[in-house]
Amino acid sequence: MFNPYSVVKTILVSEKSLAQKDANKYVFEINKDATKIDVARAVESIYNVKVKGVNVLNRLGKPKRMGRRSIKQGYTSDTKRAIVTLSEGSIEIV
Repeated sequence: MFNPYSVVKTILVSEKSLAQKDANKYVFEINKDATKIDVARAVESIYNVKVKGVNVLNRLGKPKRMGRRSIKQGYTSDTKRAIVTLSEGSIEIV
C-alpha cells in the first residue's frame, strides 16, 4: 500500500522557496528512495491539488568541524528535495 507521508517528509519554507510560490512552485524534502512519480502522487493525495511537474535535487552534506580543536571533520546529512509545480490549486503554508 502506498503511504504518501513516507515519501514527503516536510515542506521547506525559506526566502527562496516562498519567492517561487507566485509561480505555483513549492519545495519539499523527500525520501531518498522516492521517484518523481511517487512525489507527484504523494503531493496530490496529501494536499488535494493537481501536479504539473516535479524536479528533483540531490544535495550532498557539507563538511563541518567536530571537536574542540577541529581535529575531526564530519558532514551534515545528505538531503533530497523536490520542486513541485502545480497546475491547479495552491498549498496553505502556515
